[in-house]
Amino acid sequence: MIRQLFHNFFSGHERTVRARKNILGSFALKGISILTSLLLVPLTIDYLNPTKYGIWLTLSSVIGWFIFFDIGLGNGLRNKFAAAKAEGKHQLAKVFVSTTYAIISIIAVAMLVVFFIVNRFLDWGIILNTSNDIHEIEQLVFIVFTVFCFQFVVKLINVIFIADQKPVISSLINTLGSLFSLAAVFILIKTTDGSLLYLGASFSIINLLVPLIATFWVFSGKYKIYRPSFNTIDFSKSKELLNLGFRFFITQIAAIVVAATDNIIIAQVVGNEEVTVYNVAYKYFGIMNMVFTIITAPYWSAYTEAYVKKDMVWVKQATLKITKLWGVVAIGVVFMLIVSDYAFDLWIGDRISIPFNLSLVMAIWVIVSTSTMIFSNFLAGVNKIQLSLYHAIFVSILNIPLSIYFAKNLEMGSMGVILATLIGMLPRAIFQPIQYWKIVHGKAKGIWDK
Repeated sequence: MIRQLFHNFFSGHERTVRARKNILGSFALKGISILTSLLLVPLTIDYLNPTKYGIWLTLSSVIGWFIFFDIGLGNGLRNKFAAAKAEGKHQLAKVFVSTTYAIISIIAVAMLVVFFIVNRFLDWGIILNTSNDIHEIEQLVFIVFTVFCFQFVVKLINVIFIADQKPVISSLINTLGSLFSLAAVFILIKTTDGSLLYLGASFSIINLLVPLIATFWVFSGKYKIYRPSFNTIDFSKSKELLNLGFRFFITQIAAIVVAATDNIIIAQVVGNEEVTVYNVAYKYFGIMNMVFTIITAPYWSAYTEAYVKKDMVWVKQATLKITKLWGVVAIGVVFMLIVSDYAFDLWIGDRISIPFNLSLVMAIWVIVSTSTMIFSNFLAGVNKIQLSLYHAIFVSILNIPLSIYFAKNLEMGSMGVILATLIGMLPRAIFQPIQYWKIVHGKAKGIWDK
């Protein structure tokens, strides 16, 4: 029976089998990554304290904003590379790779120069709502952002792996980074007192070196044919990448406003310790978000390939399977909510207390968020994201004032912040399935086909 199940899993359409292999591999690696992440939280809290850990989370959010300043080029490359490879145009794929690396490098240098100029006038004590260890925080910001600009370039290798329907390799890179970060915390606990500077510098350097080594390794081997070079940089192709990627960029900016500002709002309105509370709940329920991302991520580029080849039968079959799996994930989230008090006690102990109301709203948000993944990968893969772009703009305008109103005026604290995010996401959960149905049945017109 087991042999039969194994055979069935690895049989069927080549595109489906490829996706299943990626999902299986990603599950194994993400399982390690999730376990590592869960271990990191109590260890880091003990190494620093809940308040300092909240400062680190908020600072990470601020720096994380800039990952989206690739102006959508990463997602543009993802679709262009996948389409070119599907059509056997390997030289064109290399041109897209080289051009993207060139533009991203220019952006990274520009960001670094602007940061060096602007940073002199920024008060990080006010930004992070703290009056302690300002000199250490200023040093940390300088190191973290400088290293980040280099990360900005080298992490493009993950985009290429995902575009080539090999997300498992991207997962391996991220998992190695998590494992090395865990090792770094153990070393810091044994050798130093609670230092934000040492922690942040260690995490930043690790997250630079792992993808950097991976980049040199793969472009010297299997991906040598796509290795970026100066003579294949074609800035005329940047228009194609930007035309495709700019809409992704707008949605990414909206994602910054919706997600990355949460920690700042909580830090300013409630305090840095509450940031820790919020993020512990987020990490716990985010496990299911991560699980469903593992399931759906391989399908983005697979959808691109199927759409290019006009294989709508496969698209419908794949989406139906994903929908059924989402039902399982939703049940899993409900179970996690039921046992959440026990789980937090086992995981965090008495370090902090997680209110049940926060867990409830966070669970609902995860269920709604994962439901949008069923269709968002298809729409992104076929570049039909105009409606998603308009929704992203709407949410980015709504989210901050609504979060502040709920958290401060209604005194809901961090629960109000995630509630605002949930409300903003609901329209997306309604229109995306409609748009998907229209496209696969050839009935999409106007805004539904853009």
